[in-house]
This record gives sequence, C-alpha cells and structure tokens, in this order.
Amino acid sequence: MESLTHSKWDCKYHVVFVPKYRKKALYGKIRLYLKEVFHELARQKGCKIESGSMVRDHIHMCISIPPPKYAVSEVIGYLKGKSAIAIARQFGGRKRNFSGEKFWARGYAVSTIGLEIEIIKNYIAHKEKTDRENEESRF
Repeated sequence: MESLTHSKWDCKYHVVFVPKYRKKALYGKIRLYLKEVFHELARQKGCKIESGSMVRDHIHMCISIPPPKYAVSEVIGYLKGKSAIAIARQFGGRKRNFSGEKFWARGYAVSTIGLEIEIIKNYIAHKEKTDRENEESRF
C-alpha cells in the first residue's frame, strides 16, 4: 500500500491491448524486447508492472499507477506510443525523425483490481476492535 501524508492507496489495474488489426506480431525477439521496454517506460512514469503476459495477438498486464500523478489513460497512451516507436527503431530500421507507426490498435480494456473481501473483513474487524479500545482509553 502506497501513502502520502494524509492518504493511502493501492491502485492496480488489469489492462489489455492488442496490435493493429490484431496481427499476430508479438513473438520471438519482439516479445523479449517489449518486456524490458514496458518495464522501463512504466518506471519513467513512476508506475510498476506487477505482472504481465504476452500472447501473439494481445497483452495483459497488471500495473500499479499512483493516483495523484497520472490518469490510467495517460500512462497507457504513453506505454503504447513509446513502445511503438521503440519497436520501429529496433526492428523497422528507423533510427531518427520517427514519430511512431500504428503498431497498436486504438483503445484498450481496463478494470480495477480491488482488495479481496477477506482482507476488508479482517480490516473492519481489527479497526472495530482498535476503535473500541481507543474509546475506552479516552476521557
């Protein structure tokens, strides 16, 4: 759980996106290369990829994004845009003056990953107990 002075958060997202026309392009050297590229790009935005998987025609990732800094759409747009440029430079022979091809399809799917119900139940039970103890010690 991350925190600032007056707030705590655990914001993780399950994100899925696909190559343009759902081409089966994520294999071999591109797959190995993208793994490192995605982790580095996420670090640059202060995010962390908790887990992920690539199959030939789509990517799943669990990414932690700190809410005070960036919106999910901003981070995913950054990952997709910069990774498309990196792929073109590495595998397409383009070295300079390259703004990025459309490697990725427009859009993505995202859902939040919440705390499990057991964790919440334990938190509530523990919180209730500590609140009762604190009330008894007040005067």
